[in-house]
Amino acid sequence: MSNKLRLGMIGGGQGAFIGAVHRIAAQLDGEYELVCGAFSSNPEKSKASGTLLGLAPERVYSSYKELFEKEKQLPEEERVQVISIVTPNHVHFEPAKLALESGFHVVLDKPMTFSLQEALELREVVEKSGKLFCLTHTYTGYPMVKEAKQLVASGKLGKIRKVYVEYPQGWLSKFEEGGDNKQASWRTDPSQSGIAGAMGDIGTHAFNLAEYVSGLEVTQLCADINVVVEGRQLDDDGAVLLKFNNGASGVLFATQVAAGEENNIKIRVYGEEGGLEWQQSDENTLLVKWLSKPAEIYRTGTGYVSSYAQHNSRTPAGHPEGYLEAFANLYRNFAQSVRAQIEGKEAKAESKDYPGVADGVRGMAFIEQVIASGKSDKKWIDFTI
Repeated sequence: MSNKLRLGMIGGGQGAFIGAVHRIAAQLDGEYELVCGAFSSNPEKSKASGTLLGLAPERVYSSYKELFEKEKQLPEEERVQVISIVTPNHVHFEPAKLALESGFHVVLDKPMTFSLQEALELREVVEKSGKLFCLTHTYTGYPMVKEAKQLVASGKLGKIRKVYVEYPQGWLSKFEEGGDNKQASWRTDPSQSGIAGAMGDIGTHAFNLAEYVSGLEVTQLCADINVVVEGRQLDDDGAVLLKFNNGASGVLFATQVAAGEENNIKIRVYGEEGGLEWQQSDENTLLVKWLSKPAEIYRTGTGYVSSYAQHNSRTPAGHPEGYLEAFANLYRNFAQSVRAQIEGKEAKAESKDYPGVADGVRGMAFIEQVIASGKSDKKWIDFTI
């Protein structure tokens, strides 16, 4: 028998973008073997997707409920161990809940659920299950994002005062959901995406990155939320003022109507003694600026970076590591944590550094409170869970 973790997937069938990304990420380090799946709500499409992926026909299921029921009946050494859920937002909560209750570890695409109430319930399920849970906030997997977090945590920048984070996209600058663009159709549909569009899709990434790197928590926010493209049902643009639990302030903007922009998420954090800057378009570089000495450039793959950055790098300096590798870091760290639990050991700190259910709950609270602030005349509201 292979000693790889046995992986099952829900969603991610033919024509799905993110499913393929998850499969590549899971396989990059040889930690997982895809053994089963329910790849579509359409049974025929699920079967066809499983065939293309080379799975045994009897382990390609018509629904996630069938997957859980039949996998539980298999001998322990054969049944799936980790479930990856890559469905639209409205099909996150129930399969994640059932997977955990069935005794499987879970990797879930973000945002965690359709609503904050579902997120709070799922947190209870995770805690009761004793199983591990990973939420794929991809950008936390970059080595230089890890380095930024460690640099802030070291105190070298001094007390943090300002946090700026942005995520500009341009792919929804026109009414793409009016055609056959599947990604645009479900992401702009409130019955599938939830109450937020851009703020749920990419604003949550920016919010998570701000809290992850700064080590702080948002306590208040004030949002301006817009629907720019005529006929669109959910927000496609917005900006948020933030206040953090140490007194720092910040600005977050997320837009999908910045024509010409791709996916250049960017963060800047400033303390009393210096600041740092990272952006995805130059993902292997961390720029550190000091108040009283020359600026420094940190690079991925070098010997002077922290153990967290080194742990999440695969190649020597100068060999680019990008989005797929960052995604794979989440899967690898999760695999190492799952293996440690199976063996009754404590995973090392670097392996446990992946987004979890607490991040998911805060992300859903961010969505609900940003939209509430956007609709409110009061504007500034407390960030509560």
